[in-house]
Amino acid sequence: MWKTLRSLPRTVWLIGLISFMNDSASEMLYPLMPLYLASVLMAGPKALGIIEGIAEATSSIFKLVSGVIVDRTKKTKPWIVVGYFLAGAGRPLIALASSWTWVLLIRFTDRLGKGLRSSPRDALLAESVPENQRGITFGLHRSMDNAGAVVGPLLAALLLSLHVPLREIFLWAIIPAVITVSLALCLKEPVRDYSAVPKKFTWSMDGLPLQFKRYIFVVGLFALGNSSDMFLLLRARDVGVPQEQIPLLWAGISLITTVFGTPLSALSDRFSRKYFILIAWLAFAFFYMAMSLPNISIWMIFGLFGLYGLFKAATEGVEKALVADLAPVGMAGTAFGWFNLISGFMLFPASFIFGWLYESYSPTAAFLFSGSCALLALILLASWVFRPTDTQPVV
Repeated sequence: MWKTLRSLPRTVWLIGLISFMNDSASEMLYPLMPLYLASVLMAGPKALGIIEGIAEATSSIFKLVSGVIVDRTKKTKPWIVVGYFLAGAGRPLIALASSWTWVLLIRFTDRLGKGLRSSPRDALLAESVPENQRGITFGLHRSMDNAGAVVGPLLAALLLSLHVPLREIFLWAIIPAVITVSLALCLKEPVRDYSAVPKKFTWSMDGLPLQFKRYIFVVGLFALGNSSDMFLLLRARDVGVPQEQIPLLWAGISLITTVFGTPLSALSDRFSRKYFILIAWLAFAFFYMAMSLPNISIWMIFGLFGLYGLFKAATEGVEKALVADLAPVGMAGTAFGWFNLISGFMLFPASFIFGWLYESYSPTAAFLFSGSCALLALILLASWVFRPTDTQPVV
């Protein structure tokens, strides 16, 4: 694995470094959002669900739009630069918000930036390496991304321990934002086959294989139960985890994902990717079912969050590698656009339903709903998407 890592092109490592810097800023603020909304803006789980749902749904739409445009223009760098600029410029403005509706608008801008950059970035990664290195490439990217998610919460915990007000912590995000955009400007476009231009875009996924369409359908069902991770932090706070330990808890998840993301994704280059996804989705279902227990202890929370980190490590890179495997030549951007659209757009109903169940009924009802969606998606993934009768093999 180490020899393969050293042989990866400069573009892969540069994109990983960009993601590291961006996530250092993003994840410094992410675990503080539930605390900020609840203690400063006096907003509850329903507002949190609306904010995260609308922001992520909007992001998902633009992930498809940017992916389609990339396949036609064969240009990825402009969208990546603009995307990181919008995200970096929006986050510090949360410190000036006077209500949760302003936070919604700022999060919208942040997620718009993510929507514009994600599919072009994924397409650029897929085009920069051969097929047998896609797993380790996406795994490395996710590991570096999650390394930033370790540094960010640790910085947040340090600032909280120094009694820095929540509003001021959001202003610190401007520093890594400037570094991120500067690094994005150093990216170079790879040599592409300009003759491989996809047919006219249609909303019917025309030109994409049947197995890809089935996979996207099941991903959407799984995403319906995969609401915003902020609810996990809210649950931890409700159980009794001290406020200053919330960022550390989130950093622990990211650390596990960072350590195990690359080796697990690299293994998928040698073995079938479907087994990694099936096992990881089973772990996700168990995690949510266990989180639904009414008398869950703080120590159980810590153990379950470790399991959640392993789930993320086993899926974040492998799921994208599978998308690249199933995408026809010249349609990587479109394929990633559909994948990002469905998985992200479903976060709106997922977060809204979860927040409604959490506040109107109980945390138990909300977590059981998510676990049930994951189990159903797992069954369909094993029995329908990868049926032996399909003519196209799964790698």
